[in-house]
Amino acid sequence: MTKTLRIALFVGSVPMAALLGAPAVLFAQTGASGPGKDTPAQTSREAITDQEIKLLQQDVRDQRRQIVAANLPLTTEESATFWPVYDEYISEVSKILDSRYAQIKEYVGHYATMDDKQAADYIGKLFDADRALMDLRVKYLPTFEKALPNKKSAMFLQMDRRLQMMIDLQRASLVPLINPK
Repeated sequence: MTKTLRIALFVGSVPMAALLGAPAVLFAQTGASGPGKDTPAQTSREAITDQEIKLLQQDVRDQRRQIVAANLPLTTEESATFWPVYDEYISEVSKILDSRYAQIKEYVGHYATMDDKQAADYIGKLFDADRALMDLRVKYLPTFEKALPNKKSAMFLQMDRRLQMMIDLQRASLVPLINPK
């Protein structure tokens, strides 16, 4: 890994941590109120949180793009073909990540009262999202290989996978494990 990529990943992880901290904030709010006891202020705060999350998600997408731009050596011609494909790909990645965020919100909402079926459904949805992201990479591989030489497309997909693993690790570390009791 290049020095630039290591630095970019480290520096880029700070705002990502803020983004991924949102489920913990939601968890704290939900745990304090209990099911069905939201006050208007809490409902308003959650709406604001959703807006903040959307802004932070855009920031993560921007940082992700900057990291790729700083570390993927592209000629002018390659840039002209790669970036439109990248934008299309990231748009689809964002839909999957948005569904993951919705799953976390649902999980947090049911955390205190989760039954066995809800736990199994949550894990199934988590695996479905993981599978969807992998399927998307497989789908886009030939498209990236048309836009770039194979080594460069492979390098991009390695970077993308590593960035996503970092995001996933930070998010997972902030979401409590299912309580088996």
